[in-house]
Amino acid sequence: MSETGARPSVTSKSAALPDVPVDIDGDYLPSEDEEFMSPKQLEYFRKLLIEWKKSIIAQSELTLAQLQTGPLREPDLADRASSETEWSIELRTRDRQRKLIAKIDAALRRIEQGEFGYCVVTGEPISLARLTARPIATMTVEAQERHERQERVSRDI
Repeated sequence: MSETGARPSVTSKSAALPDVPVDIDGDYLPSEDEEFMSPKQLEYFRKLLIEWKKSIIAQSELTLAQLQTGPLREPDLADRASSETEWSIELRTRDRQRKLIAKIDAALRRIEQGEFGYCVVTGEPISLARLTARPIATMTVEAQERHERQERVSRDI
């Protein structure tokens, strides 16, 4: 952060991720002792996001295969209702995951643009603990809490 409190600007893609591949081992975890959003940290989060996206896509493909091969018509009405309820829940889950993939893609774009890890509201760094737990986070915990309070107030009006 600069003395004015604004997020440092990144003028090129190469400033966000180096052209030379950063080698991180499987035991690496970002640390507060490192420079915030160093190339090593950015590569860690990029790999984390890509693996998360691959996992979601694999689950979706499995669901699609089950839909195409699984029996949708049960002879018993109670079994049919139960089966349709299960599929409804599964499809709702996949829809939420589809939206999650869009957020993962947005986080990957922020890495490429050098904006990853900084709050979109305040410009402050998002804690490494928060980013590790939720790498698609776009706000600090404090900014997120303010946002949710404002949503509740406007919803209650």
